[in-house]
Amino acid sequence: MRLEGKTAIVTGATGGIGAATSKRYLEEGANTILVGRSKEKLDDLIDNIPFAENALIHVAEATDEDAVIDCMKVAKDKFGSVDIVVANAGTEGVVQPLTEFTVEEFNHLFSINVTGVWLYMKHAIPIMKEQGSGSIIAVASAAGLVGFNGLCPYSASKHAVCGLVKTACIENGPFGIRVNALAPGPIDNRMMASLGEQLNPEDPQSVRDIVTDLNPMNRYGTNEEIADLALFLGSDESSYCNGSVYLADGGFTAG
Repeated sequence: MRLEGKTAIVTGATGGIGAATSKRYLEEGANTILVGRSKEKLDDLIDNIPFAENALIHVAEATDEDAVIDCMKVAKDKFGSVDIVVANAGTEGVVQPLTEFTVEEFNHLFSINVTGVWLYMKHAIPIMKEQGSGSIIAVASAAGLVGFNGLCPYSASKHAVCGLVKTACIENGPFGIRVNALAPGPIDNRMMASLGEQLNPEDPQSVRDIVTDLNPMNRYGTNEEIADLALFLGSDESSYCNGSVYLADGGFTAG
């Protein structure tokens, strides 16, 4: 098993990518703490995944620092280490022109997508320093590498996550800590469905068709494909991978 003996924390665990990653980590032997806002959804997840005996649920908002601290304590007390953090919690927000966002909308999205990632880094890194090792995977987006019409705060926040990853890498590489970003493109999950409904409420399928036509692979990716990349970055197979943004978009941003 590729993660046997390791302890992982996965935020946004009840979403498509988070749930798929949690499942893969458990299948590969990791003790896994599933973090999310809804206890009901977390309970449902843990009832439907393999190796649930090696999983714990932790109800928390991504931006609640006390809850993040408590999550680290639970991991240490129960499993003895924090080896992997997948900072996956995030939101797409509304689709509209840059000039129509309110300050509150802009700040809310940055708080979840950037501050939430930073908090898990902030409190995992001291533990990983003591251990002399650790892998932090921040889930960014293809929108963190290029701009997208109507997605100003989302795109800006994901660019910020990529910058955060590079700084964290430089500061903590000497302590055996690896920090990378995982950047999914169009994935067949709730977020892309939401974007389709917002862009064309009368015919969201047309948005999917357009995006698919623009993708050299002519399809959306799957949550499981992103989970496989998260598995690689969490495992020792990626032991020399640090400070990078790993794009998984089927070539969508290549043109």
